[in-house]
Amino acid sequence: MENSKVVNKRRAVIGKVRFSYMFAFAPHSIGEGQAEKYSVSIIIPKSDAKSIETCKKAIEAAYEEGKTKLGNGKTVPQLSAIKTPLRDGDTDRPDDPAYKDSYFINANSIDKPHVVDSKCQPIISQDEAYSGCYGNVSIVFYAYNVNGNRGIAAGLQNIQITEKGEPLGGKSSAEDDFLPFMDDEDDFLK
Repeated sequence: MENSKVVNKRRAVIGKVRFSYMFAFAPHSIGEGQAEKYSVSIIIPKSDAKSIETCKKAIEAAYEEGKTKLGNGKTVPQLSAIKTPLRDGDTDRPDDPAYKDSYFINANSIDKPHVVDSKCQPIISQDEAYSGCYGNVSIVFYAYNVNGNRGIAAGLQNIQITEKGEPLGGKSSAEDDFLPFMDDEDDFLK
C-alpha cells in the first residue's frame, strides 16, 4: 500500500518503509548524558520517489516556518547549508546492507508513539514490531538551533506495521540456534 503524503505542511506520512534501530516501546538514550527518547531509523528505498518527494516538501515547509529560529537575527542560512534528516544510506552507512540503495531518516520523540498493525489495532508486544519490519510512519519536521547547531529534525509520531521482515541487528531465534534436546533418563516434560 502506497501511503505517502504531506499532511499539514511539516507533517508527513510515508510508507512502505523499513524500520531499524526501533525503540518504540521503551525510550532509549543515544549517548551518555542525553535524554531518553523513543526513536526509529526509517529506511526509504531510493526507488520510492513519492515518499522521498513527500519528505523533501515537508522539510522545506519546516525550513520556511523555522527561519526565525535558524537565523542569527540578520541572516538565515540556505536549506542546503544546514543539517537535514533525509540522509543517503549509500554515503552515510556504506557498510550496512539494510541501507543500500536507500535514504533514511532518524526520528525521535519524548512521547511514546502509537504502534498499530495493518488494521490499526494497537501492537503491545515488541515481538510484533521490531527492527526489520515494514510499514508506514508519520513524522513531523521542525527547525532547531541548539548550541550553534542548526538544522531540520524529524519528530516521531506514529508507526504502522504492515509486514514482517528479517530481523536486523544479528539476533537469532532460539529455534534457529538449538535442536530439541530429549534425554530418555530425565524427560521432565512428561
